[in-house]
Amino acid sequence: MGRQGDAGRTYDVVLFGATGFAGRLTAAYLAAHAPEGCRWALAGRDKAKLERLRADLAADHPACAELPLLHADAADPESLRTVAAATRVLATTVGPYLTYGEPLVAACAEAGTDYLDLTGESEFIDRMYVRHHETARASGARLVHASGFDSVPHDLGALYTVGLLPEGVPLRVAGIVRTNATFSGGTLASALTVMSRPLGMVRAARERERMEPRPAGRTVRATAGPPTREQGVWGVPLPTLDPQVIARSAAALERYGPDFRYRHYAGVKRLPVAVGGALGAGTAFGLAQLPPARRWLSGRLAPGQGPDEERRAGSWFKIRFVGEGGGRRVVTEVSGGDPGYDETAKMLAESALCLAYDALPETAGQVTTAVAMGEALTDRLRRAGLRFRVVEQD
Repeated sequence: MGRQGDAGRTYDVVLFGATGFAGRLTAAYLAAHAPEGCRWALAGRDKAKLERLRADLAADHPACAELPLLHADAADPESLRTVAAATRVLATTVGPYLTYGEPLVAACAEAGTDYLDLTGESEFIDRMYVRHHETARASGARLVHASGFDSVPHDLGALYTVGLLPEGVPLRVAGIVRTNATFSGGTLASALTVMSRPLGMVRAARERERMEPRPAGRTVRATAGPPTREQGVWGVPLPTLDPQVIARSAAALERYGPDFRYRHYAGVKRLPVAVGGALGAGTAFGLAQLPPARRWLSGRLAPGQGPDEERRAGSWFKIRFVGEGGGRRVVTEVSGGDPGYDETAKMLAESALCLAYDALPETAGQVTTAVAMGEALTDRLRRAGLRFRVVEQD
């Protein structure tokens, strides 16, 4: 089950959507950190924007003046197939993924090209599993969704925590997320897309459940969890994609034990803030069901807009994991700077380089970061400045 024609590809990594907000940050990271000899390129539909981005990159990194620019348009499947066939790894920042993402997933699955994105849209991921997982397995392509803050630090943090607990016993892990970050227009658009399609999300999840095999002789469960008081903060249910990703890693890897349970929370210091956040989220969900209100919300921040460099410099995230099993208890933490953009660009770029260059397990089809890259990606991110540490253990 090898990738199709991997050795004959023109490029090691191609970044699609490089002129968007997250795309520019990812391109800048690759310009600064891609290893010597890395054959990478920028792809998009607007050649003039790509040329301006290349010039901006070359101002700090002169070698980027010769960076190849490839035509790729989400509305032109043939252009996507051409780009996918030319590279070993294709990373995309073009969302909302339910709107724009499937043609590129299909192209990579058919070409045996490793694929990465930044989606937090569970419906999209489930639909891509149903439609393209088997094709990717046959071609050898690794389809790795959610390769940014959704859900790399959560997935790898849970893996790191599990690795510190006894093997072969039931394990319980809780994740508590804290951050002061804000978001961009692209993130807002994706969030509104997700909130506006609750029935579609349920249908896609059920269709995937009918197709996806369950781990033999093992139990895996992940939920948002009831409110709790943990690690000095109030933990309120956080219904993001992250628990689903962690559960899929746990289902695929026996190291998570015979009975694995994960609970996911947002951590806030004061209870009134938790209550206000829950009410605000409920209001946003209700408004997202109404097309006029959804259009009004999406107009508050246009795609391509996001927090400036000063705002990002003051942003941070911390995820505490409390793991228990076999009479042991461990508390770990994954932390870093601005999660949605600076660190997300780092995570996406390092994931692409990891798939392109590192010795990794033989996997194919739709897989998580923990399954596809695991400790190799953790090591890369540590070297790049993210912190994985043990807070306490007994």
